[in-house]
Amino acid sequence: MIQFEVNREKCTQCGFCAEDCPVHIIDMRGGWPHIAAEREALCYRCQHCLAICPTGAISILGRQPEDSLELTGRLPSAEQLETLIKGRRSVRRYQPQNLEPEVIRELLEVAWHAPTGVNARQVRFTVIDDGEALARFRDEAYEGLARLVMEQKLPADKAFFADFLRSWREKGVDVLFRGAPHLVVASAPRGAASPLPDCLIALSYFELYARSKGLGTVWNGLVKWTIEDLVPRLRRRLQVPEEHLFGYCMSFGRPAVEYPRTVQHGPADIVRFDPGPAPVA
Repeated sequence: MIQFEVNREKCTQCGFCAEDCPVHIIDMRGGWPHIAAEREALCYRCQHCLAICPTGAISILGRQPEDSLELTGRLPSAEQLETLIKGRRSVRRYQPQNLEPEVIRELLEVAWHAPTGVNARQVRFTVIDDGEALARFRDEAYEGLARLVMEQKLPADKAFFADFLRSWREKGVDVLFRGAPHLVVASAPRGAASPLPDCLIALSYFELYARSKGLGTVWNGLVKWTIEDLVPRLRRRLQVPEEHLFGYCMSFGRPAVEYPRTVQHGPADIVRFDPGPAPVA
């Protein structure tokens, strides 16, 4: 049951919900929005009907319109959004203190609103939300690397990880985790329509929202390689399901550095489609 309900005291019978439904299962015959029971299985569960209703008359999936955020007058300006995107930095210096649990929860809940293929919404966030727990996980990672170095089993294309181990042992420099107190891993079922893009998009939302709150993030490919290719028992330690594709890792926390301006990349590599004659097959 998708629990599609219409408050007839609020409904103006405008038909916006029926017009905007991606699968056209909302029927306006009879004057009021309605979904036939035999068509409920077709619902994308996207909540477009709830979002588009100008009077807040539609509820679905047990979600009430009054619990949604109002958009009118609350969206950032184009200039503000441009600054946020261009001002995003990969932070590699962090303060050691934990973020408050409610802040981490908020970051993950907002990021989980990221779009997914066919609205599957199957991205899982596995988070290390305590600095001491991450320190133990970090030690296990370096111990695993040390074993590979000692047994001369580091793959040739990952031989440089021996330098990271040396930096940690001799100088206390953590190249892998960058001293961040937290780590989040995005994964999704391999059978999902687009598991890798879903994970990457979710983490992109995560990092932008984190930046808006003055927090730092870094896409941590080194830790991903460590977990996926070098010390696979770490994946089991994180309890990432075997049937999940391991999307990516992101370290995060309060930055120990501040960047007062954006950088200047570009120009963008843009190719304009030429609608000339089609090539001969």
